[in-house]
Amino acid sequence: MDFSGYLYKIGEQLDSDELASLKFLSLDHIPQKKQEPIKDALTLFEILQEKGMLEDDNLFFLKELLFRISRLDLLQNFLSTSKENMEKELQTLGRAQISAYRVMLFQISEDVSKLELKSFKFLLSKELPRCKLDDDMSLLDIFMEMEKRVLLGDRNLDVLKKICEQINKSLLIKINDYESNRNDRTERSMSLERSPDSFLDGNMPTNLPQTPGFPGEDNQSETLDKVYQMKNKPRGYCLIFNNYDFSEARKLPSLQKMKDRNGTKLDEDTLCQTFKELHFETVLFQNYTAGDISEVLQSYQNTDHSEKDCFICCILSHGDRGIIYGTDGKKASIYDLTSYFTGSNCPSLVGKPKIFFIQACQGQSYHKAVPVETDSETDSESQKKYIPDEADFLLGMATVKNCVSYRDPVKGTWYIQSLCQNLRERCPQGDDILTILTKVNYEVSEKIDWKNMGKQMPQPIFTLRKKLFFPPN
Repeated sequence: MDFSGYLYKIGEQLDSDELASLKFLSLDHIPQKKQEPIKDALTLFEILQEKGMLEDDNLFFLKELLFRISRLDLLQNFLSTSKENMEKELQTLGRAQISAYRVMLFQISEDVSKLELKSFKFLLSKELPRCKLDDDMSLLDIFMEMEKRVLLGDRNLDVLKKICEQINKSLLIKINDYESNRNDRTERSMSLERSPDSFLDGNMPTNLPQTPGFPGEDNQSETLDKVYQMKNKPRGYCLIFNNYDFSEARKLPSLQKMKDRNGTKLDEDTLCQTFKELHFETVLFQNYTAGDISEVLQSYQNTDHSEKDCFICCILSHGDRGIIYGTDGKKASIYDLTSYFTGSNCPSLVGKPKIFFIQACQGQSYHKAVPVETDSETDSESQKKYIPDEADFLLGMATVKNCVSYRDPVKGTWYIQSLCQNLRERCPQGDDILTILTKVNYEVSEKIDWKNMGKQMPQPIFTLRKKLFFPPN
């Protein structure tokens, strides 16, 4: 039987409830809006094939889906895989393609009785509209509605825990296990040399230690254990989102004062030129909504980066604390955008640097100037090891939380222009990225907005485990 024949046979034996389960478990790869036309398993399989998640020589995601819904018969009969084999494979770091968070929610839904489901809906009646809590609504449907209304997320489980505590305390065991495993990963991150708490959990350290410069190609002491590999050409993808037209956002009463971002075209051009010179494949996206940005990043999450050394994403837009705005005025969480590329969500980037540069305000406050006194004076295949899920990230923020960032309509933004200039000048000199960002911190902090006596302080946040260089050749 050929590949299509296997998929047809498997699809024939999945009922509507199982299809709903597969769709829920696939939400991290296929957004809910894209799932609406899916009425049968074959349509789901077609979309997974379009996204590169299901191929003749790559059946692991399908195997994991069937394993999670306990269709072990289909695993055995059509995919020649046993329960024991799947359990063993899923213990390998970065192998699982369904997030632990979504698996946990699915397991809870499997353990909730009809009576408990009724209680669940009653306890949520003040949070969700009655039309969203009709009799036909499953617990998975409820979870999706809770996620839409930001009542539920992988780090937002308080509402879920309160309800489970009231209707069935045994359900808390699964939540506690999930949180315990997540905290274990965070603790491992903290134990890494020069690695602060992962920025993905919202902690933003303000101290950025300097590192010595690159010692040169002839120095053999810098091994793969100390320096990220940067040999492929292109090095990787550099996505640039440039939002400047906010006329759609201004239709919302609360955002009528949101202005277009004049001058950002200069930042766009400078970023494209800089990262092309550093051998990245630059891809430009102009005036994208919050949903479109998420969708693009999800598509690159599912892209094969095995022949790449690095991934970069630059976002130029309006923002507020912890979020950036799409041109439609809707918010996108910076945490959500970066989390697409954790080790478990993007296995082909495990152990490789994931870099995000965010040029956006993080609040409305001005960083005030204060007077100061001055003195007159890759691990090789044979050496695989486990690393934390959120390791190898660098988030370069244009400003600290709660504060504005500055954009000159003629010269571009303070942060992006300083960043690109220093990358182009100092990468050929052998400076690593943290040394360069420290220099950017200094240059931007020296500027002043005389009208408001405002200053700007960029903020690098990182879980890098090695030195990161961008060799010019």
